[in-house]
Amino acid sequence: METPVGRFCWIDLAASDAQVAKVFYERMFGWRSSEQAANGGHFIRLRLDGHDVGSLYPLRRAELERGASSHWMPYVRVADADDAARRAAALGGRIVVRPFEVSGVARIAVIADAVGALLGLWQALDAGADAGVGTQGGP
Repeated sequence: METPVGRFCWIDLAASDAQVAKVFYERMFGWRSSEQAANGGHFIRLRLDGHDVGSLYPLRRAELERGASSHWMPYVRVADADDAARRAAALGGRIVVRPFEVSGVARIAVIADAVGALLGLWQALDAGADAGVGTQGGP
């Protein structure tokens, strides 16, 4: 199921301790997890009743040393991540993470909106890999 452009489509948890977070959410909501390789690292896909609900990944050591804390990142589906990032900057936002490809699944970016709130941009690279919280899609 393809999430329409302009709608929230995915959510990631950047965790200071991915294993602790994984166990917490398994016990809290019954989410099942499986590791998946991506961009030379890995992330943990979270699923419930055979459907993706999101993912989590460990914060890098450098991020932790700079004081980053665990946080959720919601993503909105866009037709073109590069164009959407440029438009966000033109509208008074800021590009926090420039668009990049996640292992053939999506092209993503992170922006700060005009009031400083962080938001992910998600461009599915093919219909079979479309994100969709609560659907069978995802990274």
